[in-house]
Amino acid sequence: MKERYSLRFHLAGAMAARAGDEMSGPALMLAGFALAGSTTDASSLLAGITLSAAIGGPVLGVLLDRAGRPGSLLAGALVLYAAGLGMILVGLGRLPFAVVILIAVLTGLLGPALSGGWTAQLPRVMPSDRLPRANALDAMTFGLASLAGPALAGGVAEVLGAPAAVVVSVVLIALALPFAWMVPARPGPVRGARTTSVISNLAAGMRVIAGRRPLARATVTSVVSCVAQGMLTACVPLLGERVLGGAGRGAVLLSCAAVSALVANAVLARYPCSVSPDTIIWVSVLVQAAALALAAWGRPVALIVAVLMAGIGEGPQLAALFAVRHREAPEHLRGQIFTTGASLKITGFALGAAVAGPVVARSLPGALALAASVAVLAALAFFAIPSVPEVVGGGQRGRRGNGP
Repeated sequence: MKERYSLRFHLAGAMAARAGDEMSGPALMLAGFALAGSTTDASSLLAGITLSAAIGGPVLGVLLDRAGRPGSLLAGALVLYAAGLGMILVGLGRLPFAVVILIAVLTGLLGPALSGGWTAQLPRVMPSDRLPRANALDAMTFGLASLAGPALAGGVAEVLGAPAAVVVSVVLIALALPFAWMVPARPGPVRGARTTSVISNLAAGMRVIAGRRPLARATVTSVVSCVAQGMLTACVPLLGERVLGGAGRGAVLLSCAAVSALVANAVLARYPCSVSPDTIIWVSVLVQAAALALAAWGRPVALIVAVLMAGIGEGPQLAALFAVRHREAPEHLRGQIFTTGASLKITGFALGAAVAGPVVARSLPGALALAASVAVLAALAFFAIPSVPEVVGGGQRGRRGNGP
């Protein structure tokens, strides 16, 4: 099956699914405003489909780990996600809004399938010696999707109307279905995956994330970093208005960050460096902290440089995070660890955006300074978790064990 399923298929499917996902959020907000006539309803739709991912990710990951054909389960999740988007669109203006929000929440449970669930299958497509390059290319699909998705949503909504933007996002997700279905089946039963309950698998996955120090450090650092990224996103409209002369121009800032992240990951894919992914994770957070501090200066050139720096930090950090997860995750828990990590990051991003909103209204430089402080906190969190667990017993402390 590996001969039939190549890295190109993986990247094509991931790109289509993630572009549809990135497009769906702005498209739902535009459709909610157009059909429900309320900015509150529009933002509630986005919150509903985003925050529920924190619950759905771990369970979805366990099911992927237990599936003999994870590709069929992944394809099923994509079908249900696309169907949920369609039901939201049909229900707006026709069903009570509380029912539409419930559909959005249920749909959001499957969101991690488009991110971590897909990436978790990569080691069964690529040999270990080619995995670093594949990680960088896979991370690039996130950057491309974050660049193309919102732009497509705005363009389609402008030309064909907001509901059409939701339809196009559904079509993009549907394009990923054949690639998901072709993901190779497991060559044999996975150790411990089906002989225990789902609850036991969930507990085992959480123990691995918390117990394997490199994985715990990478997870905590990336989640706190996403809080800072969410805060920056909340600042973008006001940055566009005050620094660039128009709130709509704030979208250019996100595009600049996405482009620089893509370029950074392209360089990593072309010239894999000898620096460990663990080091890249904490260095990239400090780069983002410096970028946020520079953005607070409030000058156009400095702002553009700042968002380019932020992208240079975000792109390699994501590729390095994938590398750490692939290295540390046991085969029978890999899907859960990837989807749980994706869920935590999504939640962190949403939390950062929510916290920054009131702060931005009072002080834009203050919000950016707070975001920079959170990024520094992410780097400190990395070093707060010791890399080698202390061994207490037999009169010895701090002795190196057999590794995670």
